[in-house]
Amino acid sequence: MGLVAQLTIETGIMTGQNTAVAKSEAPAFEGNRPHRWGILAVLGAVAFMAQLDFFIVNVALEGIGKSFPGSSEGSLSWVLDAYAIIFAAVLVLAGRVADLWGRKKVLLIGVAVFTAASALAAFSPDLGVLVGARALQAVGGAMIVPTSLGLLYPNFPKSQHTLVVGIWAGVAAVAGSAGPPVGGLLVTVDWRLIFLINLPIGIAAIIAGWRLIPEVKDPEGKRLPDGVSIVSVLAAVALLVLATVQGPGWGWGDWRVIALFLVAAMATGITIQRTLRGNAPVIEKQLFESREFTRATITLLLYFAGFAIFLLGSALFMQQVWHFTPLQAGVGLAPAPITSVTFAVLAGPIQRRFGRTAPALVGTLSMVVAAILWLVLVRDNANYWGAMFPSLVIMGISGGLSQAPMFAAAGSLPPNRATTGSAVLNMSRQVGTAIGVAVLVAVTAAAPTVSGFDVAWWIQLGTGLAAAATLVVLQGAKKKEA
Repeated sequence: MGLVAQLTIETGIMTGQNTAVAKSEAPAFEGNRPHRWGILAVLGAVAFMAQLDFFIVNVALEGIGKSFPGSSEGSLSWVLDAYAIIFAAVLVLAGRVADLWGRKKVLLIGVAVFTAASALAAFSPDLGVLVGARALQAVGGAMIVPTSLGLLYPNFPKSQHTLVVGIWAGVAAVAGSAGPPVGGLLVTVDWRLIFLINLPIGIAAIIAGWRLIPEVKDPEGKRLPDGVSIVSVLAAVALLVLATVQGPGWGWGDWRVIALFLVAAMATGITIQRTLRGNAPVIEKQLFESREFTRATITLLLYFAGFAIFLLGSALFMQQVWHFTPLQAGVGLAPAPITSVTFAVLAGPIQRRFGRTAPALVGTLSMVVAAILWLVLVRDNANYWGAMFPSLVIMGISGGLSQAPMFAAAGSLPPNRATTGSAVLNMSRQVGTAIGVAVLVAVTAAAPTVSGFDVAWWIQLGTGLAAAATLVVLQGAKKKEA
């Protein structure tokens, strides 16, 4: 379980506009853009590619270890940990730079960096080069994910925002669950294929993106954020995720883990201070004048802590208790993303009928229902269709209903801060995922039994209730939702 504790960190995603963020706004390209669906295809493809690499590498660790004899479990785990830590840490800075210098520019550079790093990873001569390539991939991924979401808003009319964000969120859900089976198939040939597969996607996306996507940026100039704010955000997120990654292996009472949490807390305090009083912080306080954005940021952290327990917990349970193969477990998870995509595509009509809050509330409470079903139905004897399948379908409904309106909260910000907002939302998701994985590993590390996983399902139930409560308590002042 030690290696699992390290690698599973990756099993690893409105009302009213606030004009106080900037005096002038980037132009909003709403209306009938002739190539907007082609733009969506490009943005969805690159986001899928970046998020797939959270999960696809998990099944390759054994093969990588055989290629580099003498590698310890701890050193192999950095193939995964380097991506998780750097991706989460760089997200907000990448989003802020994209809003200032141009989202198209940052997106295409990110795709180029990610593609080049994938080639380097595929042809790595030793483990050190592979870990470095993964770190470089994470930088590219952090440039891709929030920017791809931020570019959706100006290229579609406001009436279609929930629809396209729903599709984007559905792509993320599919990337998560497709990782294990796709990786399992490729690894049977050669683990290097899991990186080579990114090359044609990346090259095609750069060509299509250059031709189709219009540039969007802050017309006020290219002023970078405050340096202290940059360092404090990077340190706060990186050290927090590092502590959660290493906690299960080092022990939660180990002085190194405690020190990491303490320094992360101090960096968080500095980040908050610069946000409230700094002249040009990375995370501007005006972002949170939108109550819808604030509640989405908090809700995403809580929701994805539970979602990570579901996604990783289901896969581990099927393998460790029911003795499924990794490929069987990966395929077994398929009902969740399939259902999620179905509901995500219907996000637009659902919003027009019920608003944004109601679907998100039903989605978070569906995670509670799924946890209850696991607690009642799932036992030692393998019973996939009678016990696991219903919960997976309900979790698919949960993801499809809740993620689209929560990520759509970035659309409540001025157009010249949409990517920064998207980055904050994605950072919240990543931190929540790290916490959920750490909790799952902590409660199941001693023995992978039904009772251990039952504790995890109870925690998932609690995070679902907390997320639902946040949506209700921080309900926006306006009754009519955008």
